[in-house]
Amino acid sequence: MFPTTDWSQQRRRALSATEIVSQLAALNGWQLAGDGAAVAIEKSFHFTNYHETMAFVNAVAFIAHAQDHHPDLSVHYNRCVVRLNTHDVGGISSTDLDCAQRIEALLDRSARP
Repeated sequence: MFPTTDWSQQRRRALSATEIVSQLAALNGWQLAGDGAAVAIEKSFHFTNYHETMAFVNAVAFIAHAQDHHPDLSVHYNRCVVRLNTHDVGGISSTDLDCAQRIEALLDRSARP
């Protein structure tokens, strides 16, 4: 599926505001939330039922585990809010943006026949 990266062997750093804004522009629907060390990127994903929501949550968990990066998930009947930040750098890192891109790829309907 996705190539795995040993993130534990790489030094993560908080991105600058300029880096975050420029890279966030390429992610449809993702927004900045919070401030200071609690700053994050987040997006709400909507589904038709609980089963679809949980399938999405499990796919996100697979991506997160492969990257050794664990987003905050708020799970509801037909919606899941994904919130990404890198706690150990006190901000947003490239790992957060990479995770967001991989999560977007789960639902990229343009790539399907």
